[in-house]
Parts: sequence; C-alpha cells; structure tokens
Amino acid sequence: MTLFEKDNRFNLANLITFGNIACGVAAMYLIQQNNFFLAIILAWIAGALDIADGKVARKYGLSTEFGIQVDSFADFLSFVVMPAFLLFYATRHYVSLSGAEELLLGIVFIWYIISGLRRLVEFNLKVDAGEVAKYFEGVPTPLGAILLWLVYLAVAYGILTSGYLVALLVVAVAWSLNSKLHIPHP
Repeated sequence: MTLFEKDNRFNLANLITFGNIACGVAAMYLIQQNNFFLAIILAWIAGALDIADGKVARKYGLSTEFGIQVDSFADFLSFVVMPAFLLFYATRHYVSLSGAEELLLGIVFIWYIISGLRRLVEFNLKVDAGEVAKYFEGVPTPLGAILLWLVYLAVAYGILTSGYLVALLVVAVAWSLNSKLHIPHP
C-alpha cells in the first residue's frame, strides 16, 4: 500500500493527522513542565497540520470515514483538551488563585472539554466524507483554541488577574462552540 491509497489507514492525509495528535500530546507534557512557550509552538504546528490534512485528503481523494473520525479525535486532543489544559495550568502559574477560584476553573474547563466534544460529535453527524460546507455553525474547535490562547496571553502578561474572569471568558468560548454563529469555512 502506498501513501496515496484511500484504503490505507496510514495514507498521507492520516499521517498528517497523526502528526497533529503527536503535537497535542507533546504539548500537554510540556505544559506540565510549565514550558508554555514550546507547548504553544506545538499547538500552532498542530493547527497547520489540521489545515494540511484536509487539503491533502481532498486533493488526492483520500477522504474517508476513518479519516474524518481520526481528524475529530485529533481536534479534540489538540484544540479542546490541550488548550484547556494550557490555560488551566497557566492561570494557576501566573495568578494567585483562592481554593474556590481553582475549583471553579476546574469545573469550567471540564465544561469546556464537554462542549468541545459535543461540537465535534455534532459536526461529524452532519458531514459526509470529503464534503466541505461554506460555513461552520458554531465556532470550530481550532478557533476556540485560538480564543483560549488569547485569554492565555492576557493571563501571562498580567492583564487578567482574576480566576473568576478567566472562568467567565472560558464559559463564553464554550458556549460559542455550540452556538448558531456562522463562521466562514477557510
């Protein structure tokens, strides 16, 4: 089997998706080491790989149900779990949190992860292999990750110093994932 055979589970498009997953896992390891900068670099690489896998799949006719499912798992890890992990650890690192703030943040990030998972499952139920809509309904998980990254920057640069305000912003992003907002497809 070659990299350009649709039935090969390790075709080129899927290998790119697996690279996205590897970046997400490595980023979570780095976050635990408080190496937020390198984790964010890996997150941006994961984003580039997420764009590339779809383009490669469409260009070479490699779109399959397996690829769609693997892509959603990669999105869940790299654009839902990892950014939530990053912002939670960074907020704990940069902001003096009370026990109540930390507990609230933990609950809010669990809600964000559930919201992201719901968004991805709903998307998969609506799309066929290789089909691309003109717009997304609700904020796509990669854009949600970028919004959390912006909150991260505000925390890291001392603009946001309240765990409660971080929680409020994360709830807003979580809501947007499953909203009726129309976001143009790139």
